[in-house]
Amino acid sequence: MSVLIATGAGVRHRRRWLVRDLDLRVEPGETVAIAGPPGSGRTTTLLALAGRMRLSSGTVTVEGRAALGHVPDVTDPEPVFTVAEHVRERLALLGRSRREASAVDLHGLDPRARGRDLSPYRKQVLGLVLADLNRPSVIALDGLDAGLDAAEQEALRRLIGGFTARGVTVLATVREALPESADQIVHLGYGESPDPVAKSEPEADEEPEADEEPEADEEPEADEEPEADEEEEADR
Repeated sequence: MSVLIATGAGVRHRRRWLVRDLDLRVEPGETVAIAGPPGSGRTTTLLALAGRMRLSSGTVTVEGRAALGHVPDVTDPEPVFTVAEHVRERLALLGRSRREASAVDLHGLDPRARGRDLSPYRKQVLGLVLADLNRPSVIALDGLDAGLDAAEQEALRRLIGGFTARGVTVLATVREALPESADQIVHLGYGESPDPVAKSEPEADEEPEADEEPEADEEPEADEEPEADEEEEADR
């Protein structure tokens, strides 16, 4: 049974579509990369798929619970809280005993480190730790390659692999995604319909016409090009 199904999903900001006509079916334990340049709607798409953004069109259905990992400006760590305090607070918010914190795997994080001192990599790890406390079927992460060097990106991919091996589906935004880094890749452009590509279906890359179809709808908006700055402000 699919854990996440999106059908014609779209989010509109003012007069411009940030993402539209997204069709996606994700199985348990899969990794989905949402790839595109800044301002292409990556974070909006991520939040919409995780049920944290109101849709302007279509539907998104999640079997189980979707939890947010690290999403800048949405789930940033509290600057003065330690890693351990973040864990205890999340457990309390979930109605669970704070004493469970001692058994939580921190995946190498220093429990005494404060939020303000965490590197981008450690923020991503903390986001995974906290999201996992929700016992989710889907975890959403933003900016998987932002501020991380090659070694940190590889370490994070291995860590994510441990979650997907347990059947947890992971959605993650990236600027660029390699075919081997995800089971499915959703390619985003500026105001275009997303182009989901499954790793097991290489022939999908041979259909460039699919990216051209939305252009017919966009011709009347040619006078609205100066609003490009608004799009980048609305969505990183």
